[in-house]
Amino acid sequence: MKDFFHKLLTGMSLGIVVSLIPNALLGEILKLIIPHFPALQHILDITVFVMSLLPVMIGMMVGITFKLSTTQTASIGIAAMVGSGAIQKTADGLFALNGIGVVINTGITAALTVLFLQLIGDKLKAYAILLMPTLSILIPGMIGYLILPFVKSSTGLLGVAIANVTSLQPIVMGAIISVIFCLIILSPISTVGVATVIMLSGIGSGAANLGIVAAGVGLAIASYKANSLGTALAHVLGSPKIQMRNFFMKPKIAFPMLITAAILGALAGMLNIQGTPYSAGFGLSGLVGPLNYMKLAEGGWIGSNITIMIVIFFILPIVLNLVLIYVFSKKLKWIKAEDYTLHFE
Repeated sequence: MKDFFHKLLTGMSLGIVVSLIPNALLGEILKLIIPHFPALQHILDITVFVMSLLPVMIGMMVGITFKLSTTQTASIGIAAMVGSGAIQKTADGLFALNGIGVVINTGITAALTVLFLQLIGDKLKAYAILLMPTLSILIPGMIGYLILPFVKSSTGLLGVAIANVTSLQPIVMGAIISVIFCLIILSPISTVGVATVIMLSGIGSGAANLGIVAAGVGLAIASYKANSLGTALAHVLGSPKIQMRNFFMKPKIAFPMLITAAILGALAGMLNIQGTPYSAGFGLSGLVGPLNYMKLAEGGWIGSNITIMIVIFFILPIVLNLVLIYVFSKKLKWIKAEDYTLHFE
């Protein structure tokens, strides 16, 4: 079971990063440029479309991590798409993309499909290419499709719990929400999905974003010695979710980031760091968090706001994580660089 869980999370992490990085890197920047260069709208649209391919990518990456055949891998991809909820039928009979779907249900469907394919093994023989994709849709795919409303509701309950935290005073609220989103970004649950479901905005959104900043920057610093520079930067420019497997195996590796998140979240409450339901789910990817703060801050691009943005989103996450990683690794001996090693190309 441990090996199965390990491979599943690795595949999910890969699929999430590959699908979300293009929009995360280009989305907010393109929105600033498009009014002056309208032709770039096509590029933005394409990155949004690629995000909706997330379920297929998760399924295929899971198949690859389990070292399955090409037909089996493709079957997991289409079954995961069926269970994801990323495509909906409109009243006009058309099929419309519905964001990235419910990521956790995509993972459940992919896991069920792997188990199903392992169960049937090579029993289909020469008919595998004909029957395997169809059976994967009809059995694990449809199971995922049927449980989708229940999983989506459960994810919504988590969002409601987070929303209730906003009734607290801003400093405590900011710290709690920041820590919660720091944890969510390291789980199969979509931070963008949770934030969108509960329409998290204002200080709650700003704090949530800073929790993800804390996770991304901290994991990039902690993992640098164990991975390549490009992989380390992927935690910040892409998503901290690439550490999902390591986090589930050794939760203590996130202690420095969680403390950093609490401090940054409290500062969000003190300094009125705000965001939108969309920006809440991202960290520094594509500068979504900083740019949305500047857009919503009173006075806009004035010197004081720029200073706050640089300190809160860039300087403090680096300084706090450096200090805390040093304490937890050198003084307490609770973590080491090898704990953050990623095993994919």
